[in-house]
Amino acid sequence: MELFRAHVLVCGGTGCSSSGSGELIRRFEEQIAKQGLDKEVKVVRTGCFGLCEAGPVVIVYPEGTFYSRIRPDDVDEIVSEHLLKGRIVQHLVYKEKSKEEHLSLDNIDFYRSQMRLALRNCGVIDPESIDEYIAFDGYKALAKVLTEMSPQQVIDEVLRSGLRGRGGAGFPTGKKWQFAAASQAEQKYMVCNADEGDPGAFMDRSVLEGDPHAVLEAMAIGGYAIGASEGYIYVRAEYPIAVKRLQIAIEQAREYGLLGKNIFDSGFDFDVYIRLGAGAFVCGEETALMHSIEGGRGEPKPKPPFPAVRGLFDKPTNINNVETLANIPQIILKGADWFSSIGTENSKGTKVFALGGKINNTGLVEVPMGTPLREIIYNIGGGIPGGKKFKAVQTGGPSGGCIPAEQLDIAIDYDSLTAIGSMMGSGGMIVMDEDNCMVDIARFFLDFTVDESCGKCTPCRIGTKRMLEILERIVEGKGEEGDIEKLESLAKNIKATALCGLGQTAPNPVLSTLKYFRSEYEAHIREKRCPAHHCQKLLNYEITDKCRGCTACARICPVGAITGNVKEQHHIDITKCIKCGSCIEKCRFGAIVKN
Repeated sequence: MELFRAHVLVCGGTGCSSSGSGELIRRFEEQIAKQGLDKEVKVVRTGCFGLCEAGPVVIVYPEGTFYSRIRPDDVDEIVSEHLLKGRIVQHLVYKEKSKEEHLSLDNIDFYRSQMRLALRNCGVIDPESIDEYIAFDGYKALAKVLTEMSPQQVIDEVLRSGLRGRGGAGFPTGKKWQFAAASQAEQKYMVCNADEGDPGAFMDRSVLEGDPHAVLEAMAIGGYAIGASEGYIYVRAEYPIAVKRLQIAIEQAREYGLLGKNIFDSGFDFDVYIRLGAGAFVCGEETALMHSIEGGRGEPKPKPPFPAVRGLFDKPTNINNVETLANIPQIILKGADWFSSIGTENSKGTKVFALGGKINNTGLVEVPMGTPLREIIYNIGGGIPGGKKFKAVQTGGPSGGCIPAEQLDIAIDYDSLTAIGSMMGSGGMIVMDEDNCMVDIARFFLDFTVDESCGKCTPCRIGTKRMLEILERIVEGKGEEGDIEKLESLAKNIKATALCGLGQTAPNPVLSTLKYFRSEYEAHIREKRCPAHHCQKLLNYEITDKCRGCTACARICPVGAITGNVKEQHHIDITKCIKCGSCIEKCRFGAIVKN
């Protein structure tokens, strides 16, 4: 075994890779060899560190120095100063807003309140090395269940842990396994749902990119518990890095005898196969997902029968999402009592969120269940850019709802979110500030749902389309009295009659914004005004007395709506104005306002 005095960890997740981290790795290896340090310093391509806003990220151990926004030209200085001479390159170290000191990974506010369980190996190990996974207790849990535990004992441990599904409504994982185990059949299947389709969500992708063996190990444990000999990972083809690392991990596990026949000489056979999805949002629904794996059109079917009785290829099937499975090996190794001690009474463990939108620290966050929303937004997320006011946060994607500012201290767990009209979902968390129009937010998510509907059932196919038409009229200033009541009536009918969970939850963004931001709908309809000054068709542009008469706005206006003499206040003809906003962007004196 080679021993190195220093390790350079470079983020190899999708975000940093798109920002050129692959070139950083090449440059580090080149410069380290040039300085004769290749026997002393090892460069490791890892998964996502979480703090995507600061990428590309490089961490140098043993110091734990956290370098952010690194460019290829910075590499030479890090190698010559830090790795060769032991002098940290201070101007490249990550700095927190409002703080002067330079920080290491251990004392960055973004990480202080987090507890990384599902993400424990992401940003820590090389995801393409099974040896590194094994060095961090990898496959130890699988060895334990195959040599020391019966299938029922495994299920009992998962039941006692209180682990609930991390991909939707939060059904108890142990119960799912119990139902599948109780079904009698010669062939059963274990399926991993990695079809992550929510706008802004990338939790599952990051786990697959940073710790693929954890998912394989968990699937094998689940297969042993329910009596399955085959597993399928259904992952969207838009995740090429995740797919590549899964393929490598499967090949490595087979080579080491950790997948395939007679694992650990226990007589247990289990293998895993990858199936690529074409990006249909509806295939995140388990019955549609199974149809797609079988080669059919991704459409849901009525339940019962449930997959545990009649699922993939008409055989008993258990389906869990990536994050759910990532927790399984630790539950087996550390025990159900350890896991259940984290979180709240009905929501055990941690939850991973993709934090995005109007937030300073965009990235991947994992916190104990029950953590207040305020802590996530301000302590971890770093607050709202530009000193703007927090307005709302959308959780659960198109199936979720908006949480308003007055609920900022709510505990983030399954029951609390459901009680206020939202849901945990897979873990998307889109933050909005005072400039966001909540009517347009509802329109955006419903537009996504309409586009992604499989069209099988009438309530979803036609009902959501009618709702979208009403919302589009409202944001264009053509709303009418009675539109709010029509939206509520349609939403309730769709929730009660749609075939699958995706259709049933499609109206949630509309219902939650109506509940907490009804006055915005009323302003759009009755006053033909957008309080957030966002909806273009409802805006009027005005030139104030700050105007210096420089004529820049008149020269940029594409329709000649602005007139005035040089060095005199100009005016906008609102009958000609197309509200493109070019004049505001061009004005250097802040003389043009929207109202």
